[in-house]
Amino acid sequence: MVTFVESDYENLISDDHEFQVPTRGVFNPSDMKIWEKSEAYLEYVGFVLALNKEVQGISNNGTYSKSGVVNGLLHTLDTLSQWIDEIPPIEQPQRFGNQAFKTFYNRLTQSGTELLMTSLPEVFHTALSEIKHYFFEGFGNSTRIDYGTGHEMSFCMYLCSLFKIGALKQSDKKAAVCYIFKRYLEICRKLQTVYNMEPAGSRGVWALDDFQFLPFLWGSSQLIDHPYIEPTKFYIQDIVNEFSNEYLFIGCIQFINTVKTGPFAEHSNQLWNISGVPSWEKVNAGLIRMYKAEVLGKFPVIQHVLFGTILPLRIPSEPSAPPFSTSRGRGLPRPGVGLQNYPTAPQPPKKPERQPVPNPNAKDDSSGEKK
Repeated sequence: MVTFVESDYENLISDDHEFQVPTRGVFNPSDMKIWEKSEAYLEYVGFVLALNKEVQGISNNGTYSKSGVVNGLLHTLDTLSQWIDEIPPIEQPQRFGNQAFKTFYNRLTQSGTELLMTSLPEVFHTALSEIKHYFFEGFGNSTRIDYGTGHEMSFCMYLCSLFKIGALKQSDKKAAVCYIFKRYLEICRKLQTVYNMEPAGSRGVWALDDFQFLPFLWGSSQLIDHPYIEPTKFYIQDIVNEFSNEYLFIGCIQFINTVKTGPFAEHSNQLWNISGVPSWEKVNAGLIRMYKAEVLGKFPVIQHVLFGTILPLRIPSEPSAPPFSTSRGRGLPRPGVGLQNYPTAPQPPKKPERQPVPNPNAKDDSSGEKK
């Protein structure tokens, strides 16, 4: 049982704030222009960049500030691992997409709210009506039995939301990556291997990875100024064996080596190209640009993103305050700025009304000719 003390968190939820069930808001490629200027985009990118800066040059094995909420989240992820053990794959003719994953996912959605309540102080329980959906979406799709960077993004939007409402504090940033996100990756890899989940939208050898992106981005930041792990060496087996638990990037390489066979340059060509970049700083900068273009800039990914009151799909009508990474950082919403000051989010396209079929035997009252 996780216990909390008031110093673990800072409640940033106003007394009159009303949470809502988040919904999709990007329905057409043209809606991407709104997404890329929205508060949700600015806050999420700020979150990614803030954590990227926070973990520069540090390993997963360091001792960092660990609040009760961090411990609560780790306990929640441990519970999900136990559920996987309790729901083994079933025998079925198809190789990919074991149907037992649907049983796991049903348990997640049915029992997940109560589980998440144990990971947060009671003052934040009202927020779960909104943010729990990001958590649930973070472990894959139960219909297609697949997983991809959009699901990874959803889990990180859950973490971003916890920072914004004050459940996680600025001092928890290192733990959010090195402890929580690392544990989340382990759960996702377990799901992928146990239930043979398919990659969502994989481009095969030309993708950075079949399932993940952020561990490469944040992981490359961890390796900046490392005394001897250079970009030319990350795939060397001795390096992988020794450092896979310490650095997210190296941990990804180890997992890839366990699920793929053949020369690394052939099955992971994009990653192989990274070995030709002269420094981790340049690798990191390149991955940030690639993440914005290949994940945040792609309609097939963003069409599934959910928007609510914490991460809203709305464009400020006034110059935006600094995003997540600075003093504005967290909180709901900016003082003095109401929903009425923002353009409304896009709505689902309506189906065209069915037009009546002309009757060839009908006569025009005025002319007497057939229509």
